[in-house]
Amino acid sequence: MNFEEFGIQKDVFQTITGYVDEVKELISSELWENVFLECSKNEILIFWLLYRKEEVNMSEIAEYVHVPLNTATGLVGRLEKRGLIERSRSEEDKRVVLIRFSNKGLKQFKLLAAEMIRYGTRIFSELTDEEIALFFKMTEKVKTVLKEDKSKKEEAKKIRKITIE
Repeated sequence: MNFEEFGIQKDVFQTITGYVDEVKELISSELWENVFLECSKNEILIFWLLYRKEEVNMSEIAEYVHVPLNTATGLVGRLEKRGLIERSRSEEDKRVVLIRFSNKGLKQFKLLAAEMIRYGTRIFSELTDEEIALFFKMTEKVKTVLKEDKSKKEEAKKIRKITIE
């Protein structure tokens, strides 16, 4: 999509998109809901995916937000009822359902993104170059800690002890 509509440079836009992709699973659902008002973390991630790819199928959504296909279908259904996305059949393969933003959904996403960029720009304008460098260094460390914690939790879930008598 067009990064210029947000008034930022391409490399800054790519950095932001990279960070969202890296931390999308690490931020709690409650935080996402507070930041984006009435939208769940998974709904915002669907918005993000649609903005970047313009059109996706249900399997791509399920894979991106790490949910089963039936859960992705429910998420898409709720977004469609709110008029934020549209479904259509693929011209090449009528079995494939394609999802894209509605005009209303794209407008809402752009407002949310513009607000986030406005806050980010405001914050970074108050920082020195050294503070910005330190911020990114600290962010990398935070991501590392969150990834390690998530990995430990996933490992603990996989280990199942069965008592044999």
